[in-house]
Amino acid sequence: MRHCLERVLRQVDDERTARIAWARLSEPEDPVVAQLVAGGGALGALHGLDPDGELARRLHPRLAELDLTCEPRILAALSARVVVPGDDEWPPGVEDLVPPLCLWVRGPADLATVGERSVALVGARAATGYGLHATGYGLHMARELGAGLAERGFAVVSGAAYGIDAAAHEGALVAGGTTVAVLAGGIDRAYPAGHAGLLDRIARAGAVVSEVPPGSAPTRWRFLSRNRLIATLARGTVVVEAGLRSGSGNTARHAREARRVVGAVPGPVTSAASAGCHVLIRDGAELVTDVGEVVELVGRVGELAPVKRAAVDPADLLDPVHRRALDALPHRGALGVEALAARAGLSAAQALAALGVLELEGLCQRQRGGWRKAPTTAPE
Repeated sequence: MRHCLERVLRQVDDERTARIAWARLSEPEDPVVAQLVAGGGALGALHGLDPDGELARRLHPRLAELDLTCEPRILAALSARVVVPGDDEWPPGVEDLVPPLCLWVRGPADLATVGERSVALVGARAATGYGLHATGYGLHMARELGAGLAERGFAVVSGAAYGIDAAAHEGALVAGGTTVAVLAGGIDRAYPAGHAGLLDRIARAGAVVSEVPPGSAPTRWRFLSRNRLIATLARGTVVVEAGLRSGSGNTARHAREARRVVGAVPGPVTSAASAGCHVLIRDGAELVTDVGEVVELVGRVGELAPVKRAAVDPADLLDPVHRRALDALPHRGALGVEALAARAGLSAAQALAALGVLELEGLCQRQRGGWRKAPTTAPE
């Protein structure tokens, strides 16, 4: 054990390399490692590791195999880089929960810039519309939101999974925007394998990111840890479609813990695919239905969504007496002033005055024998 540790220490001469070593030795969110690194830095924690202690014994299988001399070659082969705290690119938002030790990154997008204006779009793998020609509700909404956010200068952050994640990435790419895929495995391992092409496109236009080193397999616990990075890398999280049991619900919880805004897209109340979104809304998530509302939720002060109003009916602007006269007029045939007054419960003078106003507004017209609604006035 002591020999293995001494061999590794001879390969570590700075904080960056020490963080890479810890990331290869431990799992994300390891509480013991996180405390040691936070207390004395990664380099100090590594030099202070007791070779006979419990942590060293737990890490021994990986410690015996660790060879940091391969790291430059691995990064060069992947055209990748390692980002650590203190780098200009380090996204400060990831410090709001248990921070990653370092981040492996492929792609030109600057993570610090992404963190300033970005939205996490997440949701179910089994989204409605999956396997169809983009006609399903969930995939349609994810693509529309991804594209609309990209057009407004937001980076779209997601997890590159099937369903909502992929549709959100696709929408941003089609719009020529920046999108970031945060993986549960190494950046060299396409997961799911069917998204190898999508991940290559993301790496060309945005970034593929992971806190676990290249070669690492995606596992269930790494997916759960990965979700906190999606939540903290972005300014806010929107769940597009999710069942009652969903990884995107876990991402939303991380976002709340990190004091990020959370939104959810409603769906049919009969749809199990939207049940998780409805629970989030009941629990305080903001209901959002289009990109303008997402921008208002996550964007700068003053970036407001257009107010949605029904078309104005000129009849709605009438005073009560004039409205009663209009309602009493027929669509076919005609009424004289006296007959109109009797039907509407008005005096003849009131009916005559109302007819004058309605004619000026284009809501009624005179016919031989009386008055009727104008043809443009739709019947109830």
